[in-house]
Amino acid sequence: MQSYTVWAFGVIFGIKSSFGLITMEHTFTDQLKRPIKCSFPPRRIVSLVPSQTELLYTLGLEEEVVGITKFCIHPKVWLKQKTIIGGTKQFHHERIHQLQPDLIIANKEENSKEDIEKLSSQYPVWLSDIYTLKDALHMIKSVGSLTDREETGLKLAEDIATAFTQLPSFKPLRAAYLIWRKPYMAVASNTFINEMLLNAGFINVFQRLERYPEIRLETLAAQAPDVLLLSSEPYPFNSSHFEEFQDACPNTIIKIVDGELFSWYGSRLLKTPEYLYQLRKSLH
Repeated sequence: MQSYTVWAFGVIFGIKSSFGLITMEHTFTDQLKRPIKCSFPPRRIVSLVPSQTELLYTLGLEEEVVGITKFCIHPKVWLKQKTIIGGTKQFHHERIHQLQPDLIIANKEENSKEDIEKLSSQYPVWLSDIYTLKDALHMIKSVGSLTDREETGLKLAEDIATAFTQLPSFKPLRAAYLIWRKPYMAVASNTFINEMLLNAGFINVFQRLERYPEIRLETLAAQAPDVLLLSSEPYPFNSSHFEEFQDACPNTIIKIVDGELFSWYGSRLLKTPEYLYQLRKSLH
């Protein structure tokens, strides 16, 4: 029997046969150090996270993925082809049950603890927990392993890592990054977006705070950032919002940035280094 090298510490428990397809049962460890026992390779996958859905597509799992969220917009064709199980925070549990998944891929931050606990009582749920580029690369390799796409996952992670190492050193710029309006919410430390800011040579003016703090315009003005980055998601900032910030920070450069390329930690990371490079070039 062919043996498999499993990145996420897989252990073979047995063999199952269904409709002529041979599957084995492995135990994988997710990024919360939880042991997840599931069929290997999985035949029916539900993804609850947009960036990880795109990763599954890149790994070539068109047939295996059966359910996604309404926010899984890449690839767009899957919104028509796959069962939509709801949003990332509110699932239609009955739709998931009808799909009878043998693997669910989720994320600690993007999905609610209550929903994950309920799903975990019925199905194998593999959870990612991502704050750094290293975490993202580990997730990519692990998902490749648990979906029988180990070689593809390893190559993808290597290509992403190489692209980031090729980013040049930039002149440090003090930056604020906003993700929401009414109330204003900024990106602080212990977030994946903050990691991308560091890779682009930005010094986060809110790095002494945690996660996604609410801030006031007066607080932003007091920090006097060189650059204010307004994300395209989750709040859809656009140029019509410039005036309210320019009045408070008259000497600050204001930019709309692609939120996906700052926050999606799957295969979209292949595009992020070039995007960060071009963004920094535009600020010289």
